[in-house]
Amino acid sequence: MWIPKWLRDRKKGVDSPVPCQPVSNEELIPRPQNKQQAQIEELIGKLSTEKAKKLGMDRRAFMRTSMGMATAFAARNVVYGRDYYNVAEAETMEAGAYEEKWPKGEYFIIDVQAHFTNGIPLGFRNMEFVKNMGFDLKNDVESYSFPNFVKEMYFDSETSMVCISGVPGKEENKGPDGKELVGQERTSGFSNVLPSWLMSERKAEINKLAGTHRALSQGNCAPNHYWNTSTNSPDYEALYEQMDREINMYGIDSWKWYCHTDPGRSGDGFRLDDEDMTYKFYEKSKELGMKLFSVHKGFASQSRTLGHFANPADVEKAALDHPDLTFIVYHSALKHGAGEPEFEQDGFYDPTTGDFAWHDTLMSIKERNPDMNNVYCEIGSSFGLLDIVHPEMAMHLIGKNVKFYGADHVIWGTDCLWWGSPQWVIEAFKRFQISDELCEKFGYTKLTKDDKAKIFGLNAAKLYNVNAEEERSNMPKDALSKIKMAYHEYGGHSENAVFGWVRDDTRGRRA
Repeated sequence: MWIPKWLRDRKKGVDSPVPCQPVSNEELIPRPQNKQQAQIEELIGKLSTEKAKKLGMDRRAFMRTSMGMATAFAARNVVYGRDYYNVAEAETMEAGAYEEKWPKGEYFIIDVQAHFTNGIPLGFRNMEFVKNMGFDLKNDVESYSFPNFVKEMYFDSETSMVCISGVPGKEENKGPDGKELVGQERTSGFSNVLPSWLMSERKAEINKLAGTHRALSQGNCAPNHYWNTSTNSPDYEALYEQMDREINMYGIDSWKWYCHTDPGRSGDGFRLDDEDMTYKFYEKSKELGMKLFSVHKGFASQSRTLGHFANPADVEKAALDHPDLTFIVYHSALKHGAGEPEFEQDGFYDPTTGDFAWHDTLMSIKERNPDMNNVYCEIGSSFGLLDIVHPEMAMHLIGKNVKFYGADHVIWGTDCLWWGSPQWVIEAFKRFQISDELCEKFGYTKLTKDDKAKIFGLNAAKLYNVNAEEERSNMPKDALSKIKMAYHEYGGHSENAVFGWVRDDTRGRRA
């Protein structure tokens, strides 16, 4: 049986600010917690209890402080047997030690992969084979709601700006009577999880509330979304109409593509380098003024039949043929997440080279084309997952991204709200460093503060035409910052809740 991660933790008395196991966003079947993750979780509980008692604090309250966060990273160093994370003992007992070492607001952070839902349960859990496995899955709509999104992303983390990121789905332009549809009428079923019209509306609400530029949004329209079954080809009239709507009416800031999905029922996925179908989309998009393409690559098992379209091999030709377009490769093309059985199979990760599928394909593209500068590596979920279950692979992920593409071509994203507040991932990356051993062996370089500043937000700011210096100076005075200050003054805090799904191990057995 699956249960929400936050409910599992509540039942077991766990209150860690850092997840101690990978979670599923309902696209993958969650794996059991492994031995090391269980050890970390137990040690965090033990250390936090001891430290909270010495400070005369309630343990739950302690875990919501910077000291609790530092304790979680210290526990991970103990279990892994080496200092993967930069954390001093003083940080676990003195709040001021954290503030001095890691000042809030040090980085301008743009999260280019942030999600909420429209109160619609994801279709994966309604599939017959899932029901046959005996899962009784319910939805906690509030956890994934827009109000909680604002709380978790802005109030409970240091995130400066979010890009509301799409999930695969299409909009219906007209009803059966030929009348143009509006808003909620345009989407139903899975397409209503997070449609373009809703992302646009919520972006406008956030920016209006703040009085500054705090949100961006993406558009879901893709080459195979509108299909003419009689000609077995795109319905270009409907496709171009939707593209125009999303760019000019919704004001999207980027496309978000899932090549391995088929909302238009075309019978297939699509490739970035399809010279007919996809290249026509590029040309129309250029004509409309949109040149930024964010593309999901990796996590292939999201589609059993079309997963091969998530391979990044098609990035190469598309980027070389269209040097005036920019491609952001989401997840850095990590083929298998740590929640999938393939992650643990021999051959997926080669410690002698630091390679893993399909990240190695993405790296080889740049190796062959060193002058190709219009491809960027996004690290949402890939960094967070690897940081939890395999810190060495996390070092290779970032080390190779920077080695081949450069620190100015790596983009920050977290895939939250699936993981709850992104603050723990922010903390992890602040403390993150590539070991001397791996730098020497694989030619990686140590990350500087300037490198991290670029990755956290300055790179995305350039791509999205955001004046980071100006926005950063405006933020402390905007309404969102004032509300955040009041929120904390009146006792608001992170729930240390993760909203993805895990197996239920609260009944004395593995589910």
